[in-house]
Amino acid sequence: MIGSLAKGRTTISNFLNGEDCLRTIKIFKQFGVDITINHTEVVINSSGYDAFIEPREPLYFGNSGTTARLMLGILAGLPFHTVVYGDKYLTERPMDRVVLPLREMNAEIDGRNNGLLLPLAIRGKQLKPINYKIPVESAQVKSALIFASLFTNNHSTITEKALTRDHTENMLNAFGANVETNDLTITVSPTPNLLGRAIEVPGDISSAAFFLVAGALVPNSNITLLNIGLNPSRTGIIEVLESMGADMTISNLSYKNGEKSGDITIKYKKLSGTKIEGELIPKLIDEIPILALLATQADGITIIKDAEELRVKETDRITAVKETLTTLGANVTETSDGLIIEGKSSLNGGKIKSYGDHRMAMMGIIASLITKENVTLDSIESINISYPTFLNDLNKLTHI
Repeated sequence: MIGSLAKGRTTISNFLNGEDCLRTIKIFKQFGVDITINHTEVVINSSGYDAFIEPREPLYFGNSGTTARLMLGILAGLPFHTVVYGDKYLTERPMDRVVLPLREMNAEIDGRNNGLLLPLAIRGKQLKPINYKIPVESAQVKSALIFASLFTNNHSTITEKALTRDHTENMLNAFGANVETNDLTITVSPTPNLLGRAIEVPGDISSAAFFLVAGALVPNSNITLLNIGLNPSRTGIIEVLESMGADMTISNLSYKNGEKSGDITIKYKKLSGTKIEGELIPKLIDEIPILALLATQADGITIIKDAEELRVKETDRITAVKETLTTLGANVTETSDGLIIEGKSSLNGGKIKSYGDHRMAMMGIIASLITKENVTLDSIESINISYPTFLNDLNKLTHI
């Protein structure tokens, strides 16, 4: 997104060829941006957003809430009419958390349910700066408003409820924007020119989480994951593993484009239950399904709370995790904002649903490493959204 908005040449190495990323590239090609892909390298040659052309066809976001919400912030400030839509799961996810503050910035957005659900139509126009307190803990909302603020004529301030992932702020500043953070308040200056640059993407900790848990679950495991992003707003899973007593070390730290990364080694060890709540939740919201599986094998009780956001993900992940783990033989209680998991459980195996949710599908596959019987999933197509090589990577490991 940022490479397309910027002027000049941007190269992205270690690119993920997942469906969400590929669809985002297709969107910017519809705006006339020159983008080429060579395996895991992407080259973007852009004349900047001033040179964009109006798309002739609706923009398809697939299953990606991140793409949808961030793009709404961009589309609201471009001088075009665009229509956007997603798959059957994204079509039911709430867009009001982005649409309503964007309307306060003078955005013209309409669609289903008074413009609060996809499909949506956006008539881009000059936006006004905003001083806004985000009522939910959401990096997607924050990022959408940061993008929209680039198209205003004065400073905007955006205040979070709690610290959420800050990749957008880091990346925009690397491209020449002026985004300042003071505690939970972000100040964004209008940016006439972003300049392209070379970007190396570290390994995604949300994808690494499945192997971190596999290493902690399967006896005699010893796994090293190379060049994993360790942004402090994303390392909640590291904190939880440490609190449960995991045998884990981090080495070879480096810093590029404002992002910290390093190698993580994890070995099998008996774990203890823990409590996951409060300010920790935004730092691991996507890792809760796989952490719930880990909790079934820890001694004692694990409590997950303050995680209401899980109910509006690709599926209602609180209910989905409870149903999946219960089917496999775990003792799990669903609460309004989380889960109570009693360990240690003996998992039997069985038939489970993926719910069209990539993280639920991968969690079910990792569970099969420790179940007594086979685990059968109704579908694994959703894995292609975020980790198309997941099964290949898993098969590279030797299980003893």
